[in-house]
Amino acid sequence: MNRKKIAVLFGGRSSEHEVSRVSAYSVINNLSSDKYEIYPIGITKEGRWFLYEGPVDAIPNGRWEQSEQKRPAFLSPDRSVGGIVVCGPDQQEILPVDCVFPVLHGKNGEDGTMQGLLELSGLPFVGCKALSSAICMDKAVTHTLLSGVGIQQAQYLWFYYPRYLEHPDKVQLKISARLGYPVFVKPAGSGSSVGISRVNSEGELDAAIRLAATEGEKILVEEAVCGQEVECAVLGNDQPEAAPMIGEIGASAVFYDYDDKYKSGKSKLYIPARLSEEVTQEIRAIAVRAYRTLGCRGFTRVDFFVRDHKDILLNELNTIPGFTPISMYPKLWEASGLPYSKLLDRLIDLALEQA
Repeated sequence: MNRKKIAVLFGGRSSEHEVSRVSAYSVINNLSSDKYEIYPIGITKEGRWFLYEGPVDAIPNGRWEQSEQKRPAFLSPDRSVGGIVVCGPDQQEILPVDCVFPVLHGKNGEDGTMQGLLELSGLPFVGCKALSSAICMDKAVTHTLLSGVGIQQAQYLWFYYPRYLEHPDKVQLKISARLGYPVFVKPAGSGSSVGISRVNSEGELDAAIRLAATEGEKILVEEAVCGQEVECAVLGNDQPEAAPMIGEIGASAVFYDYDDKYKSGKSKLYIPARLSEEVTQEIRAIAVRAYRTLGCRGFTRVDFFVRDHKDILLNELNTIPGFTPISMYPKLWEASGLPYSKLLDRLIDLALEQA
């Protein structure tokens, strides 16, 4: 059997660089070597691309960057290339690729930039296309579009940081009048809870806005929702389906922050979520509806709040959810009878289906 050639992209110019390495390591270890020939393509924080040919256990901690078993490589937008361009001492080599698996979280990987390059290259790739990736990454745009089709979300407002610097009093007044306190302040275009603060009073607002602005100039402010945090895994192209079970997060911090998701491992995951069957099915239906509305393909994790065990508010969509050993997306499918390795097979099949 001819093995499919899969390029796995990891790292990237993102505040979620480290998480990407851990996710990619897990993906590479669960891709069948009988079915696939795997080419790990590492992208440094400085934006340099390399074909890494050393031990995969050097990927999660970043040691791969010091390895001599790597060669400069890049993805060409020229559709006639059909693969990865690898640079040698004397000449360039074209590494043919059947499918690209971008395991890149956050900016420059999940926000449509990489997807645009992949679309130009003509190579099949796992996950959403450029437009839906960009839409889902920008939470203000996501909120606006989903509000237009009647999907309930937390109350919110957004603004640009330079506007805040010009008129901080006006922005603060608007937040107080529309949302009250407490609120969550977050960068509109970042993921994995990076740059997010819970703000309990106006006196804490300025510092929170300035922190969010380190991740981008577009700032989103949302009402603080008191309720359960639940997540739904959606898979598919034209006929997407939600995993039969949804998961619930019992955060160990004030909110489910970056450390809670990827470092401490202290948060509790409940699979299935502690909800009625009726609410569970409604969440699954809303997740698929949002997925279709925003043009998602391949896979996406859709996150919700549930107040009083019955009122459902969509929080956000993650088009490249975590694939670490503690990540919810693969755990939900595994609990529903689709093991990790088979899930990866399915994602690659969906990518090739779109080619």
